[in-house]
Amino acid sequence: MIRITIVEDDPVTLGRIEHSLVGLEDMTVVGTAANVAQSHPLIAAGGYDVLLCDLGLPDGSGIDVIRASSTVNPEADIIVITVFAEQAKVLNSIKAGARGYLLKDENLDGCSERIREVRAGGSPISPIIARQLLRQLAPATASDGPEVALTPRETEVLNMLARGFSYGEIADMLHLSAQTIATHVKNLYRKLEVRSRSEAVFEASSRGIISLY
Repeated sequence: MIRITIVEDDPVTLGRIEHSLVGLEDMTVVGTAANVAQSHPLIAAGGYDVLLCDLGLPDGSGIDVIRASSTVNPEADIIVITVFAEQAKVLNSIKAGARGYLLKDENLDGCSERIREVRAGGSPISPIIARQLLRQLAPATASDGPEVALTPRETEVLNMLARGFSYGEIADMLHLSAQTIATHVKNLYRKLEVRSRSEAVFEASSRGIISLY
């Protein structure tokens, strides 16, 4: 039986993860925490095989939770599940001890397979993140790919997506139709060669097109 502890402040995401694990014969959730402080006693108590951890917690960074778990329970595997896809956060999480890194806007119904994969010695990582890691590890002479030319409006929409606004909210703020916003998003996804909001934000921030700070 694979015992799982989850550190996640968003109740919707937590519910999605727990729902995906209900009824499975080979795994069970043994503890949940909504912030760094609540994670401390869970980590100290141990008794888990896999830690699923968000990075953006209300009272600190999930990287501190990962680091603590790696120190106290080095035998436990850690998978990051987060909206953050910035290259620095990815690398810092891996350095802290994470063995997998998944984005929240992916299908969390497959979370159980990712857990089995990491327990089998694998490292489940979202494709867009794997591509960026390979790019960083490539020889210095290698090209990072052609320059991506977004229009000013596409860049504006992308910045608003990165801040968490919905298509409807962006349309209202820019005084455009939701269909027009959807077209801009489709075009910038195509130019960035991505398929989701998190991938677009990660790719654009990695290329310096937008700043998340």
